[in-house]
Amino acid sequence: MTRISLYLISILTLFFTACQKETQVEKANREKILLVGNGGDPKSLDLHLVTGVIESKVIGSLFEGLVGDHPQSDTEMPSAAAVSWEHNADYTEWVFQLRQGAKWSDGELVTAHDFVFAYNRMLHPELAAPYVEMLYFIKNAEAYNKGEIIDFAKVGVKAEGDYTLRIQLKEPVPYLPGVTRHYTWFPVPKHIVLQHGKISDRFTEWTDVGNIVGNGAFVLQSWKMNDHVAVKKNPHYWDVENVKLNGVRFFPTENTYTETRAFLAGQLHVTYQLPPDLVPKMEKEYPQFLRKDPYVGSRFVRVNVTRPALNDPRVRMALSLSLDRKSLCDTVLQGFAPADTLSPDLGAYQPESVVAYDLEKARALLAEAGYPNGKGFPRYSILIGSGGTRSTSEAIQAMWKKNLNILFDIHAMDYGSYISAQQKLDFDVTLAGWIGDYLDPTTFLLMWTEGNGNNNTGWHSDDFEKLLDDAAHSADPAERLKLFVQAEKLLMEEQPIIPFAWQAKTYLLQPQVKNWQPLLLDNHPWSAVELNSEKEAP
Repeated sequence: MTRISLYLISILTLFFTACQKETQVEKANREKILLVGNGGDPKSLDLHLVTGVIESKVIGSLFEGLVGDHPQSDTEMPSAAAVSWEHNADYTEWVFQLRQGAKWSDGELVTAHDFVFAYNRMLHPELAAPYVEMLYFIKNAEAYNKGEIIDFAKVGVKAEGDYTLRIQLKEPVPYLPGVTRHYTWFPVPKHIVLQHGKISDRFTEWTDVGNIVGNGAFVLQSWKMNDHVAVKKNPHYWDVENVKLNGVRFFPTENTYTETRAFLAGQLHVTYQLPPDLVPKMEKEYPQFLRKDPYVGSRFVRVNVTRPALNDPRVRMALSLSLDRKSLCDTVLQGFAPADTLSPDLGAYQPESVVAYDLEKARALLAEAGYPNGKGFPRYSILIGSGGTRSTSEAIQAMWKKNLNILFDIHAMDYGSYISAQQKLDFDVTLAGWIGDYLDPTTFLLMWTEGNGNNNTGWHSDDFEKLLDDAAHSADPAERLKLFVQAEKLLMEEQPIIPFAWQAKTYLLQPQVKNWQPLLLDNHPWSAVELNSEKEAP
């Protein structure tokens, strides 16, 4: 055989070997490991110290609440840690019967006492849980959290034996089962938390790899910052026989363009978010991967109302009225819809439209506030997280410059620093968003009350909170929604937040992922997802 022939054989061998090399997705299909783009590193895996969607995706694999998520329906309530529940006539008391024999991932039994301990910890004043208001539905929960009472026994949650949990509420909450699907209502393992500190200690080692114990379908396997979070199937999970995946790997790719390239290179099963400007390309070239699902979410500018000029509602309204929302959604946020209120479509709840594109009024308000044609307006910054929000911030920046003659710089931070800056009011304005935790207007409105850990604007209104309180105590469903409409109108007239788009969930999904259906809340139960190891036909 000649030297040239040997050379050609070598080249062909390398070529066919390269062609036959399986992608990460193909390998993961065989191993039943779901590869998920998750937008960023979790700030923590402590259920009581986080507020974000990024954290919720990982936490949802490690823990489960009283009621589960259904893989095909936002409204169906499958049993989870509880097998049944009932309420009194006015929905102010609920009793949950827990699943007997359910275990933590270390083999210890999950009991009602773990739920009581979790709610005690979440509400403990010294813990300073940023999402504590989620539990304020419970009788005396707010008073205990604010130190107005010091005896937790007066809070309306009781363990009656090991498997009965009784919850008394401060007001009628007919939608409570849906609320308990949020991770703030999940149990935590008392025996593990107290092994690593006191009930109110923050950021202890109980959530570290090798320490953390959950009651969900998966357990934490590894966590490497800026690389991945990996979970594997929990052998002690009560429904382990029906869990199809062997594990999930969450990748913290903050740059959505990088994430898209990783997906197309066969490195991810599902992306966190598709950059809006890539939607047309995906529709044309990769329609088999593109998913555009309805989503209960809003995008807005959060305003720090403690800043000079920004403390004037006329200025905030001028900033809002100068935004061409339709143009923004048509050219930048493709797939999103222009928002003239905070709350998206929630069925029976229909808030009034307050803001629109009105340059004449915007300029008049700015002049009335003392800044004619932008003269004398402070030089402020738009805070953004790293990733795909820069194009949105640049479009808003350009509109404010062109329409009001005021200039905002753009300041980008990593996800953790971006969240921390908002919580400390260390910003001027910031791009932000909110995804509904359950299908009721309270999930969008309650956070703007004074002291709420998700408010982060410096704004509050006694009139706004009075309307919310009146709605909460209304026994008439129609009157309740009418009061919420009035509250949201007041919020929109004050504009501590400037809504500009209602979200859609636009992302990429490999066809080998099964039992993944469109869901308004995007709460896909990991325990129900399946992977087909066979290659799909083109």
